[in-house]
Amino acid sequence: MRSARPYTPSRRDVLRLAGIGAGLGAAGLVLGACGSGGSEPAEAAAGEFGDIAIQLSWIKNIEFGGEYMADSRGYYTEAGFSNVELVSGPVDSADALVLAGNVDIGITAPDATARFITEQGAPLKVIGSTFQRNPFCILSLEDGTPIRTLADLAGKRIGIQAGTNQQIFAGLLAANDIDPSTIEQVVVQYEPAPLVEGTVDGFMAFLTNEPFLVAADGHTPVTLSFADNGLPLTSEVFTVLQETIDERRDMLKAFLKAEIRGWTDAVAEPGESARLAVEVYGADLGLDIPGQTEQAIAQNDLIVTDDTRANGLFTSTPEALERTIGAIGDMGISITAEELFDLSLLDEVYAENPDLVTA
Repeated sequence: MRSARPYTPSRRDVLRLAGIGAGLGAAGLVLGACGSGGSEPAEAAAGEFGDIAIQLSWIKNIEFGGEYMADSRGYYTEAGFSNVELVSGPVDSADALVLAGNVDIGITAPDATARFITEQGAPLKVIGSTFQRNPFCILSLEDGTPIRTLADLAGKRIGIQAGTNQQIFAGLLAANDIDPSTIEQVVVQYEPAPLVEGTVDGFMAFLTNEPFLVAADGHTPVTLSFADNGLPLTSEVFTVLQETIDERRDMLKAFLKAEIRGWTDAVAEPGESARLAVEVYGADLGLDIPGQTEQAIAQNDLIVTDDTRANGLFTSTPEALERTIGAIGDMGISITAEELFDLSLLDEVYAENPDLVTA
């Protein structure tokens, strides 16, 4: 199963990976604080935890700015890792790679992890998330057929990427009691050309991506957010094996500390995280710093909330967990918060490093 996410090239670049759909389905919970990565947790012994591999959900664009900061500023090394491999996506399933033992940690989506748990009995758990709000939206054009409300969907041709995105869109319709027969769904790829060309009225996209691409081409984007319209999933969850929690708990806590520091810096310095994406980690992708910077700023709105400021990055309140579980249920997956999430590692990290909460 492919996790769903749009491609993020330079502003005018056309998707050259036709047929590769991937990304991150709907979301994860995340309640994190935002501050400065200047907090200085005690360093672990050099190389204490050896090497780890982190499977990214997509290409090395700004979406992983916190990982770039943690790597480039030595936070992983200070946490006790000899080497951290940031494995580029897209992939069919980060969950499958974690389950197979190919990577230690997968950045994925809670609905994707939930499907593996409920359909395959996979011993997986989500230990934290980055985005508080899922970035999915229906993108339309002011100079085309603007879709501002759920009612505006009726009778429209909506471009949806095959696979997980279709399941997420079906969840949006189910959550709002919308008859799917009132909407014509058209299978598209991950770049918005069909919308710009007028072959569809709306296009399933990320708030942090395609709206900026069409705006750069001279169009005025109109977005209908899924998170604001009955599907409050969040995104970019860290999924691991239960065995890793049981046997390598200290390693996972060290990983989370480094991630918190990296993402705290990325939120505070969107221009620098964009530079790292463009010039270092995604140097072969043809990205541009202005485009990646504006996407980083938009991304911050998905990461930082009142709850994250109070509780720390990647955390989730019980209310947020229940909202996510309810949204996953609207997608046809029955699972409890206890079956899907284990946030006790984050609790311990913040209890031991309270400065990270308000860094």
